[in-house]
Amino acid sequence: MAGSANLNVMMKTARKAGRALLKDFGEVEQLQVSTKGPGDFVTRADRQAEQTIRDDLMHARPSYGFLGEEGGEKEGEDPTRRWIVDPLDGTTNFLHGLPHWAVSIALEHKGQIVSGVIYDPVKDEMFYAEKGFGAFVNESRIRVSGRHRLSDGLFATGLPWAGRTDLPETLQDLARLLPACAGVRRFGAASLDLAYVAAGRYDGFWERRLNIWDVAAGVLICKEAGAIVEAITPDADPLETGAMIVSNSDIFDNFAKVVRKA
Repeated sequence: MAGSANLNVMMKTARKAGRALLKDFGEVEQLQVSTKGPGDFVTRADRQAEQTIRDDLMHARPSYGFLGEEGGEKEGEDPTRRWIVDPLDGTTNFLHGLPHWAVSIALEHKGQIVSGVIYDPVKDEMFYAEKGFGAFVNESRIRVSGRHRLSDGLFATGLPWAGRTDLPETLQDLARLLPACAGVRRFGAASLDLAYVAAGRYDGFWERRLNIWDVAAGVLICKEAGAIVEAITPDADPLETGAMIVSNSDIFDNFAKVVRKA
């Protein structure tokens, strides 16, 4: 797909940051055996990636605002446009040497996500979409899966870690969904979970307590691939609440009923 100038900037920037992170990722295995450990190194890699992305995007569009996971928000001269960036989604995977993480960049215009890019440097997969023009991975158009039955569906979610208070809800979700479906996966990168729903690799995704930078690009890519995206609380905005249900239209109603019973 021949994208807009903004989309081309986003893709170029994501690749640049991804290449640097991939080089850093190659050092993680050696750092695992050091007395200091890889934590500080990965934190620096994450921050450097965001700085690279911020510099390149702001150079290309100096009037736009910027919201990043690491550096927070910078208001732009143009109040209608804002970049939303997660420079390294899947930090814990990266830290442990697991090759499943991504760079996520979205562009918001007047409160709506209009462009989104999710780049997986390890697999060299670029998922992207612009509002109204469909969703793609590399040069191929993608669509959500065509499965019709919840019992055939493979779903993705996140699991709470130390200090999170939403463990009881998640355990209740799993207790209801696991007997009713073909399986649930927890791969540790919400952006890629959404990209995989868009590509038909998963049949659905749900999670609570997400941040907008985790999912802004992925939500647009899913919608452009034909997915239904709703907040877990009906009629709420999933990007504002950070709690969402995503799947193809055939499975959505039954899937949503299972999750919303909590």
